[in-house]
Parts: sequence; C-alpha cells; structure tokens
Amino acid sequence: MLLEVAGVSKRYGRRSVPANDGINLTVEAGQVYGLLGHNGAGKTTLVNQIVGLIRPDQGSIRIDGHDVLADPGFARRACSIQPQSQLPIDGLTPRQAIETLGRLRGGNDQVVRGRAARLIEALTLGEWRDTDGARLSGGVKRLVSFCMAAVEPGRLVILDEPTNDVDPVRRRLLWAQVRLLADEGAAVLLVTHNVIEAERSVDRLAILDHGRVLTEGTPADLKGRIADELRLELVLDPDGDGIETPRFAGPGIVVGNRIVATVPAGMAAEAATWAGDLRRAGRIEEFSLAPATLEDAYVALVGASQSTNIKEEIDVRAA
Repeated sequence: MLLEVAGVSKRYGRRSVPANDGINLTVEAGQVYGLLGHNGAGKTTLVNQIVGLIRPDQGSIRIDGHDVLADPGFARRACSIQPQSQLPIDGLTPRQAIETLGRLRGGNDQVVRGRAARLIEALTLGEWRDTDGARLSGGVKRLVSFCMAAVEPGRLVILDEPTNDVDPVRRRLLWAQVRLLADEGAAVLLVTHNVIEAERSVDRLAILDHGRVLTEGTPADLKGRIADELRLELVLDPDGDGIETPRFAGPGIVVGNRIVATVPAGMAAEAATWAGDLRRAGRIEEFSLAPATLEDAYVALVGASQSTNIKEEIDVRAA
C-alpha cells in the first residue's frame, strides 16, 4: 500500500468542530483515488497533513512504508502536488516553469525536457509554450500547474481541483494524463468537489463531510446503495413558473434552469406521466428519467449526514 492514513484527526481551537475526525483511507500504486467533498469538508487539511505541512493531533500517515510524522521531509520528497491555488509563474514561460520544477525535484535535464515537451503537446499548450506567465488565462495556468506536478512525478501525486477554469476539451485531455500517471505506477490522490468528473475518472473514492469519511468504495459501489432509485431531471421553460416535485419524488434540487430529484424505481411510470403532462402544458422544455448517478448518491449521503450533524449540535447545546 503506497499511502496509509489511519485514525487521523485535526482540531483547530479548543471547542471547534474537527477539521478531520478519525479519517482512514488507503491508496495503492497505479490507482486514482478521489477525495470528494464540499468546500470545508476537510479535504485540504488532510492533504496538508499527508505532505507533512501540518501535524495531526491523532493518528498516523505512512507513504511507501515511511512514517510521515517522524520524517515530514520524506513526504515532501515522495509527493508531487498541484495545489488548489494557482502557482505564480509571472516572468516565466510555461516551458521554463515546467522544466524548472522537474529539475528542482531532481529530474535529469534531458528527461525533464522531453517529458515537459510531451505534456505540452498532450494538453495542446504549444501556442503558449514561450508566452510569459503573466499573459496566460486562468485555464492555461491551471494546465501548466498540472504539468509542473506531473513532469517529475513523485510516488504519490496529489491533484487539488486540477480542472478549475479548464475548458471542456482540454479537461478530457487532462484526465487522460491523470490516468497515464497511475498507469505508469504512481498513486494519484484527486481532491475535488466535482462529482461528475470523479465518477468518470477515479478507481475508488472517499466522500468527506464535516471532517469525516461518510463512505468509501468504487463509484459503482456507491451508486449501488441507491440502486432502487431513478434520477428525474426537468429542464424548465424560461417563461414557466415554479414547479414542486410530486410526493413520490425526493426534494427537487434547482440548478440553473433545471430541477433534479430522485424517484423510487417502482414509481417510474407515474414519474414519466407527471413529467410528460408538464411538457405538454408547456411548463418544461424536456425531461429525462435515468438510473441514479454518483452525484445522486453523494447528495443522499451528505444530506443524511447534515441531518445527523444538526441533531448532534442540538444535543450538545441541550446537554
């Protein structure tokens, strides 16, 4: 096992809610492992502990058998990381920035130059190869940041929201390179709140909420936990009024001009009839009814967790 996190907890302030609360997870070489959760779920705090920047209050972290708490310097040598924030590369071209990081990580000059050139070509960054970093768009800077982590990859590659600001076409190219890192033997820890991308890209994942691991497994495992539910999605008419989901459906989540809800599989015919009536009445433009996705499983799990957390807070205040 390349990365082993056991019972890791981290609390800020004497009475504050833990940033991490007894986290356990393992990542193997050759695996893309997703760390999935909303902003504030504890993902970045955990990453900072894995790379030796923060010491946990409890628990242990081992990378390739080495104790990170005893030797945090080893973690920084063994890991290459793409942080969530953009790396400052003003005054450097993408090629210079990527090659410099490769050399700083101990890579051979010729090998680093060749790998940098291949990454630039694979992500179609050639037209910006020799452009000053100050003149690059946010999406191009994000891709350069990925290349800086991948040009001389560590045994563990940590990618924190790697596709932020990246256009859809290059996003697909980026995921191909993430997969290649794992196929070449690295363990990849992908930190994200983008559930759709996680479903397509990871081998296994853990869902974090309020510093805890709610569940862990393959995307298929997690979707299987709501296998008796379907995803109902409505595209609203721009001039239409608000729509309340029927009693047999779960609460609707509004995203832009869409409403998404889950429906028991046994109510599929009723759901299709109800949505069809709305479309014929001109209140929606279209609808779809399909098997539940990882996003639906995520919403169901996090929603249940939030209800539990609220109850715990009430119990604590009442005590």
